[in-house]
Amino acid sequence: MGRIEKTVFISYRRTNAPWALAVFQHLTQHGYDVFFDYNGVASGDFERIILENIAARAHFLLLLTPSALERCDEANDWLRREIEAALSSQRNIIPLMLDGFSFTEPAIDKSLVGNLALLKRYNALSIPTEYFLEAMTRLCDKFLNVPLEAVLHPPSPPATQVANDQRISASTAPEVSEQKLTAQQWFERGISASDAAQKIQFYNEALRLDPALPVAWNNRGLARSERGDNLGAIQDYNEAIRLDATFAVAYSNRGMARTDSGDSEGALKDYNEAIRLDPTYSKAYNNRGLYYQDKGDLQSAIRDYNEAISLNPSLAIAYNNRSVARNTRGDVAGAIEDCNTCLRLDPASSKAYSNRGFYRRGKGDLKGAIQDYNEAIRLNPSFAIAYSNRSMARRDRGDLVGAIEDCNTSIRLDPTVAKVYNNRGLCRQEKGDQQGAIQDLNEAIRLSPTLGVAYTNRGISRAKLGQHQAAIADFDEALRLNPNDVVAIDHRGTSRLKVGNIGSGLGDLLTSFATGFKNGLTGKK
Repeated sequence: MGRIEKTVFISYRRTNAPWALAVFQHLTQHGYDVFFDYNGVASGDFERIILENIAARAHFLLLLTPSALERCDEANDWLRREIEAALSSQRNIIPLMLDGFSFTEPAIDKSLVGNLALLKRYNALSIPTEYFLEAMTRLCDKFLNVPLEAVLHPPSPPATQVANDQRISASTAPEVSEQKLTAQQWFERGISASDAAQKIQFYNEALRLDPALPVAWNNRGLARSERGDNLGAIQDYNEAIRLDATFAVAYSNRGMARTDSGDSEGALKDYNEAIRLDPTYSKAYNNRGLYYQDKGDLQSAIRDYNEAISLNPSLAIAYNNRSVARNTRGDVAGAIEDCNTCLRLDPASSKAYSNRGFYRRGKGDLKGAIQDYNEAIRLNPSFAIAYSNRSMARRDRGDLVGAIEDCNTSIRLDPTVAKVYNNRGLCRQEKGDQQGAIQDLNEAIRLSPTLGVAYTNRGISRAKLGQHQAAIADFDEALRLNPNDVVAIDHRGTSRLKVGNIGSGLGDLLTSFATGFKNGLTGKK
């Protein structure tokens, strides 16, 4: 015959801390011995302390909101590991459904990986905010007041001490008000909202009701970044960090906003701090990898991407980012392999299709490249770079009309990218429209005065119009920016001969031949 046990472990996502605290307060007031990781357990002892306390308690309360299971596809996610430990030790698992959580939602079902699918079999309790006390009464009377045969394993003295310390800390916290729980509802609505403006609206309401909610500040920062308001995002992350100095996610997110604001060194400090606070945070490694990649330190970038993937083999974006670094180092096969993995994990990644198309074009597989660009554009019809890249693959196949059409679309979507004007200038040049080419190359140079290849290409068009002195000036500037531009040397030599500068012209041509890089000298990059 089993007996009634009053020992409870509360498992929850940090974003739902007010709910967890409210449940803890009610149960302790009614005589239950509750383990609640309130302040956070030191990282060195975390695994042993948590697992021992799960085994030492008969009941396992799992707090479920619509966003709670989002990271459970990561093998190292601690909510997932806690659930798996409770399942394997056959605790009395009680899912507490909060803020409209439902096991029938497709996104929820997708998160129930492995043994977590068993959660749907357990008798769950819905807890509406407005009827919280009634739900707690039902929890105690119906769900916890049952005879159990569970074999409990006494925790070690250190695990017992941590449990006591956490209980004391949580017991001193102010009682959670209905207003704070309502703020949690608005916060969850923000997570589920479909667009950034609506997210901000919901997070505003959550913060009005509970200004001390770090996760709401963090998430509003994400929504502001999505709308291009990096300054506002950084202000929100600052507040999240002020409220919780151990909030690794907020540091990593602030790092991304700082990167977008041009503060790369500030971003690096944030990524380092996020990793120091949470050495298992895969996205922080991925973000720091992007920093190193932007700085040209491909070895460090790949090392960070490797670590991100090791921590979370399902992190599709890390494979995509590593593909760029590998391609830059000349490992095209590795780059394509990474894109393949990314697309297996995330078939809707338009960036991975576009990148794989770029690598395939580099290998001469124009058909495969165009197929990838087509898919990238199908997935994201506003993907300006994909149109630009497809234009070059079409040009390589001799489809100048299609190439120009793609450049036109790319420019309409984003008129600020110098290389697209350069690409359209090349296509117009090859069609014989030298004036149109020069107009495009002028714009490319205006947008990016250090784009050396645009000077080379404009010089070629000017030379075709007989404007050799102007062409020589362009080739000079191209070589100032890139002394190894063999195309500029070769064409400058020809223009110098045309204007009667025989010695310099022959010198350029001899230099061009001496380099041994005479393959495809058309001034196109």
